[in-house]
Amino acid sequence: MLGISAGIAAYKIPSLIRLFKKEGASVRVILTPDAHAFVTPLTLSVLSQEPVLSSFVSEDADNPVWNDHVALGNWADLMLIAPATANSLSAMAHAKCNNLLIATYLSARCPVMIAPAMDLDMYAHPANQKNLKTLEAYGNIVLPVGEGSLASGLEGKGRMLEPQEILEHSIRYFYSQSPLLGKKVLITAGPTYEPIDPVRFIGNFSSGKMGLALAYQAANLGAEVHLILGPHSLDTDEVPFNIEEISTADEMHAAVFNLYDTIDFAIAAAAVADFKPRMRASQKIKKETGTPLIELIPNPDILAQMGKQKKNQFLVGFALETENELVHAIEKLKRKNLDAIVLNSLADTGAGFASDTNKITYIGKNETPKSFPLKSKEDVAKDIWNEILT
Repeated sequence: MLGISAGIAAYKIPSLIRLFKKEGASVRVILTPDAHAFVTPLTLSVLSQEPVLSSFVSEDADNPVWNDHVALGNWADLMLIAPATANSLSAMAHAKCNNLLIATYLSARCPVMIAPAMDLDMYAHPANQKNLKTLEAYGNIVLPVGEGSLASGLEGKGRMLEPQEILEHSIRYFYSQSPLLGKKVLITAGPTYEPIDPVRFIGNFSSGKMGLALAYQAANLGAEVHLILGPHSLDTDEVPFNIEEISTADEMHAAVFNLYDTIDFAIAAAAVADFKPRMRASQKIKKETGTPLIELIPNPDILAQMGKQKKNQFLVGFALETENELVHAIEKLKRKNLDAIVLNSLADTGAGFASDTNKITYIGKNETPKSFPLKSKEDVAKDIWNEILT
């Protein structure tokens, strides 16, 4: 939530919005009434892709709409006031609720970051410094000011930080709040394909969607993420983490243990084929030659080896069951030396392979199951990480 007050530095805010959008942020904008003189709502709306608000009531074809400052204050993960003029700082410090921006600030439950902007003598005035200290005492994050040429023609402290600097402060704030900051996460996802001949394979219906959602959530929590992904049709062009694409169980095994000793958290969400053909035909098997006999041999048990070699890693496995689900999941938890296991049942509509939803039961070391309702896989990923980090 970006609040713009009536300072000349407001002309820089369109650039700041573009930087936030480029980083993937959703941005909504509130102007003080006098800020219109420095930057236009149309420009801000085009860049933010959201309506720009500046009054408690919006008129649209004689149909008044209430702009709910409470809902606006609850919407954001961060509220940023930039530029924050001396007038707005005073109103914020003393709860002088004379416009939509101040009302939203007073209603905000999220962290508030303030980027002051004014002339050097205004900035240094004891009353203004007292307001800044008051706002810091309330828990607001007051950014430093820049030093240089000011709108008055003077030189000194009081300039609003440049857009790139404000962005960097915002990013550092979010990372400082990230529970996985500095941690390395390994996630396996998708199926493995075990070739029979050049055109056929043994595989399963896993899509990799659950593992991809877990990787996104880990990245959102600040982790360095390594996703080892089997054959898939997912969009992974611009993911914010490392992906290594593999095909067979042997390739996944090699990729996992190339990284495993350096990992803090590992989640084995892949559906690895248990068996592979002993021999792979060099040419396509023709049906005219009769029904082939395919001798199968076991694939390496990647999860069991991860459990055996575990040192300080927190290791989570997945179990997809069709009967006696809890019994089999708990047995797997203990047998493979896991810290937790996520249980899926194919009996649950909307759960399991390929769908965009999932229904899980999380079982930790205490073997007490915690079940969740059917949710999107993105929300399931949040639930799983919440349990891991609890």
